[in-house]
Amino acid sequence: MNSYYNSDDLKKFGNVADFQKEMGEKFFSYYGEVFKDSALTAREKSLIALAVSHAVQCPYCIDAYSSDAYEKGWSEAQMMEAVHVACAIRGGASLVHGVQMMNKVKEIAM
Repeated sequence: MNSYYNSDDLKKFGNVADFQKEMGEKFFSYYGEVFKDSALTAREKSLIALAVSHAVQCPYCIDAYSSDAYEKGWSEAQMMEAVHVACAIRGGASLVHGVQMMNKVKEIAM
């Protein structure tokens, strides 16, 4: 079955600099710095990246950070809990915008 998403494309991530070398190099330099140990460990950042990957719904990121988080020692339960945190935040962000709807309905109902 063909799909728009091709998991083999993840291996080509580094090639995105091909059409704009300078910007690509700057991005990958920044990306590398972000994921180094600092105030948060690279291990902690991997779990955060896994959760964010689900929030932004990037299948490439989900593949990459599922592997990375597992390889860095996170358990399946911890990884799924991180996904649930992303789900709760994403759902809550949608729901809190209901206040905007409520405000608008109250305004036009007056």
